[in-house]
Amino acid sequence: MEASSESESEAGPGTQRPGTGTVSAAVREHLRKLCLREFPCGAGSWNKSRFLPQTWRTWRELVPREEDTVSPGEETMEALLGLVRSPHSPWALLNDSNAEDSFLRELAIRKPPMIRDTFLYSYFRSLRVVDKEVTLVDKDLLKFLKLEELVLSANRIKEVEAANLPPTLKVLELYGNVISSMECLRDRPPPRLQHLGLGHNKLLGPSESLHITADHWPNLVSLDLGFNDLTDLQSMLASLRTLRHLRLLVLQGNPLALVPYYRGLTVDSLAQLCVLDDITVSPNERHLFRGLSLNGDLLAQEAQFVVTIGNVRGVPDTSLLDPEPGPEGPFITYSYYVTYDFVNDKEGEANEYTDVLAEIVKPSPGLELVVEESPEEVIENVIEDVVEEVTEEVERSLESEVEDWGESEVSVVSVPSTILPTPRASAEELAKLRPHIDPRLCPSPGTVLFNTTHKPWAEVIPCNYEMQHVLRDLVPLKAFLLAGTTVTIVEEKVLSWPVVLPAVDSTLSTKKGKGEKDKKEKEKDRKGKGEKEPAKQAPKKKKEPPKELRQDPPILQVLGRGLVVLEPLLVGEPLVSTVCNFGVVRTLASDRLAFARDSKKTKKGAKKEKPKAVIPIYEGDYHPEPLTVEVQIQLNQSRSAEEALRTFAV
Repeated sequence: MEASSESESEAGPGTQRPGTGTVSAAVREHLRKLCLREFPCGAGSWNKSRFLPQTWRTWRELVPREEDTVSPGEETMEALLGLVRSPHSPWALLNDSNAEDSFLRELAIRKPPMIRDTFLYSYFRSLRVVDKEVTLVDKDLLKFLKLEELVLSANRIKEVEAANLPPTLKVLELYGNVISSMECLRDRPPPRLQHLGLGHNKLLGPSESLHITADHWPNLVSLDLGFNDLTDLQSMLASLRTLRHLRLLVLQGNPLALVPYYRGLTVDSLAQLCVLDDITVSPNERHLFRGLSLNGDLLAQEAQFVVTIGNVRGVPDTSLLDPEPGPEGPFITYSYYVTYDFVNDKEGEANEYTDVLAEIVKPSPGLELVVEESPEEVIENVIEDVVEEVTEEVERSLESEVEDWGESEVSVVSVPSTILPTPRASAEELAKLRPHIDPRLCPSPGTVLFNTTHKPWAEVIPCNYEMQHVLRDLVPLKAFLLAGTTVTIVEEKVLSWPVVLPAVDSTLSTKKGKGEKDKKEKEKDRKGKGEKEPAKQAPKKKKEPPKELRQDPPILQVLGRGLVVLEPLLVGEPLVSTVCNFGVVRTLASDRLAFARDSKKTKKGAKKEKPKAVIPIYEGDYHPEPLTVEVQIQLNQSRSAEEALRTFAV
């Protein structure tokens, strides 16, 4: 029977009326909705002649009947049954009703006097109270004398008093509640219980394994603890070994199931297990992981992921829209990269991640520039601005730092920056100094942003990126996998300007003049002495010094952004592979410019090489390629006991 609870019922079993939120109130409300004592069920004016006293019915039985007739205003039993059986009837059962509900309604039509509390308490062997806001398992459940299955899933139950559970229970399901510990269930649990379902709850902590032993659950055959926050695999397996009748086990969805050797260690530790996480344990699997449980304490509790980012396609060539640079600039360069966020492991990799995060908004390395502070302080300030959010306080501090830099001494530093203004810099000049960071490039709380190397534009941009993440803090990792990772394609635009060299010092020009005068006097002496004039060497071409460029802060533009679902990694899938499609971002104008550029290159190509045909672009046939990026995230899993010990032994 499936129950619901919207209001308290006046009909139904029991004399007690517990408040809403109890199991008995939900059962009573469900029985009220079945209308077991209302038309067309029960006894009333629609069938009263069937239930008259015996003395009143004797003379009717002697009257010959040509057809089955009833009194005016009454309905035959077949007509009443048709009202509850027909799906088009207003008295039809609800869609979520089961066979027990149908049986009770027909019984209330055939034999209404049987629908009493004593019958109902002894009739039900299964109760399903699903998603009915139940918070309390009350003691009225003990009145159900033959109850074997109790399903209380998708409610708001925090604790279950085991003493209120009928001792005849064989199946107890509490999925999707907010139970934080099994301690409330271990005191006087139903002794005949064979299946316990506690998936999708809030079970947390290594002490939970102490409550799952044969002392409390001697006959348990099936146990489902999936999608909780259990982390200690070794302690859990030590307790599960005591359950000699255990054949089916579900632990997937817990942080402990993310370690690479999870399945192998579980299979080897529980020799009697037949099915693990809905997958049958094969003899070959047992053979591959044989002996792993003997060294289980030596295995490191950590999860390993490998993130691979492949080709990016459909990127527009924005440089075609820029004007040709003049001798004074600006010289514009474009680069493209992909970012994704991943959980921050506070136990192991925090220092590594800081470097990666700083790389995200750093512009490409430039030449030596004139700035007014030491390089260590400049780089530190850039990194801090990225790690922390760009708030108003940070902006005000940047303004004050710029004013201090204007008063300090000038030094030559090789960092990508701009020439800082005077202390009287305007707000617009200060705004140009700050990195142009899109808020979509900031990582979500608890995660770190990673990015591929910067690549120039191409029809197909190969990222060739691979990164391994080793994580020891498994509870935040599970939350991250449920939320997924955000992948972003970024275009970085950098404007470079020629550096104006300082004027030549006057002392150098005077020295140069004296040197030329001395040279002329020496030549006169040679001619007077009759010495031959040395052969004049061919004048060497002066090498033009490379132009020094200063770079503006990079201008970042998000071309595409989307979520990659990682939940399959929690349910046993070893790999998530997808092509993120962000739609078309290219335009007909830019592609026509690209066509014109490619046509010029084809004409200037070598005569020996056969030029490739460039197909012109027409508006009617314009079907640009969408912006896509290939992403793979793999959860490392051990394939044998030897591999697990070789790779993960401490």
